[in-house]
Amino acid sequence: MGSATRGALAGSKAALAELGRAELPVAEALLAVGRVIGESGHLRTALIDTEADLAQKRALVEAVFGARIPAEAASLLVSLASRRWSSGDDFLAGIEEIGIRVAAESAAEGVDIDAELFAFERAVAGDAELELALGSKLGDPAAKTKIVDRLLAGKAAPQTVVIVNHLVQQPRGRRIGELLRHGASVVADQRGFDIATVTSAVPLSAAQLGRLEQGLAAQAGRRVRFDTIVDPAVLGGIRVQIGDDVIDGSVASRLSSLRQKLAG
Repeated sequence: MGSATRGALAGSKAALAELGRAELPVAEALLAVGRVIGESGHLRTALIDTEADLAQKRALVEAVFGARIPAEAASLLVSLASRRWSSGDDFLAGIEEIGIRVAAESAAEGVDIDAELFAFERAVAGDAELELALGSKLGDPAAKTKIVDRLLAGKAAPQTVVIVNHLVQQPRGRRIGELLRHGASVVADQRGFDIATVTSAVPLSAAQLGRLEQGLAAQAGRRVRFDTIVDPAVLGGIRVQIGDDVIDGSVASRLSSLRQKLAG
């Protein structure tokens, strides 16, 4: 991520904070707009044109989308377009991230969107046919949304359904598991905590998780929630991932490191 994009994201998140609590239709509209822009290189180029001023970009958003989207979604899109992005793809990623953040804000307290996204990611990972249907680059986006609606509608929060439907329609080269984990991490960040994916050979006790949570929270400076995975392949110890940071203290990792040293 370039420095321009980092600044643009920071400014866009500030604009979202100023907007206050938004409703789910705003998130749904913003994500849909992102998919339209993703299909039009000309529109994407015009919206991130650094030579165009704010008034011109506002007029363009009004001309293209008009009253078809809520005023809050239009305002956020203009704010996103007014910032300097490192690339057109970064701009699309920014629209997606702000859309997911709006969805997270619209959920009632106690609705664990991130947990539902992780649960769905595990279900997809455990079903090769489902993974192919949702992750294939050649798959029809409409068919993918029908699958998501069939599996999640009425069983998961509406916010979760909206996020998953967007991700499978606009993967931008990412694998389905990566998409869902990214969505969960954005939701968690918007709601003020980090997600730690903890992989161990056997289930960890509540006491072990409690000690781990205290240590990670002290290091991160905010709350940490766990997504736990039991994988006998790690043999022993644990592997912890928070975002792009990985702490690998598993026996499998140590054995792999030893083999590499012996081979060298």
